[in-house]
Amino acid sequence: MALLLVRPGAAVRALAVPALVVALAAPAAADVDPPPVGTDVDYQLGGASAAPAHVGILVRDRGAKPAPGRYNVCYVNGFQTQPSERRFWRKRMRLVLRDHGRPVVDEAWGEWLLDTRTRAKRRALARVVGGWVDRCADDGFDAVELDNLDSFTRSHRLLKRRHAVALARLLVRRAHAAGLAVGQKNLAGFDGSRIGYDFAVAEECGRYRECRRYRASYGRRVLVVEYRAKDFRRACRRHAGGLAIVLRDRDLTPAGVHRWC
Repeated sequence: MALLLVRPGAAVRALAVPALVVALAAPAAADVDPPPVGTDVDYQLGGASAAPAHVGILVRDRGAKPAPGRYNVCYVNGFQTQPSERRFWRKRMRLVLRDHGRPVVDEAWGEWLLDTRTRAKRRALARVVGGWVDRCADDGFDAVELDNLDSFTRSHRLLKRRHAVALARLLVRRAHAAGLAVGQKNLAGFDGSRIGYDFAVAEECGRYRECRRYRASYGRRVLVVEYRAKDFRRACRRHAGGLAIVLRDRDLTPAGVHRWC
């Protein structure tokens, strides 16, 4: 959605220049709806499944369809590749981060890191990932989760935080232009609201005691996913009633673990 500018009338013309300076200094406003508060979330990246009535927010992969009557968040891997899409990225290897000619891999998930080091590559990546974001909007999702903002921490120091933030700015603008709210995924301590993020998706913030850091930026608009029962219980003790918290199995299978506080 385009940035809305208020045109001052004659009575307030003297205020036009200062107001415009403030508007340009801040992240672009977008007419988007962030996730609701006071409801539960289900994280369904491993396959869509029915959710109980108390679950008002569903997160699904961009290849899935949104569920009627819920607030739907579309998962997009914004800073790394999906393991199943290596053929796609082999045709675009100039956008994959390489060290001595070999792709740099996030070993935990088998994903290649994307190369965000130059403006030209970030723009090219924004066109690719932005196309997926647009498809989320066309399919009827309400928001998009851009995974792996913290990818630079696994890059063997080849990438910097500023590279990730610069790409994030482009993707946030693209999502807002499509009418989608945007979720910051991980990187506790970084206040993504300053560049336009609308909410956060925090994996295992109970385990790593990071939930309060996300709350400092987004208040109650933090979706928490835990994978260990003891971490889930800890998150519930400290944040139930404030945050939407779900316990899932790590493979996120449709028939796997689904528990709420």
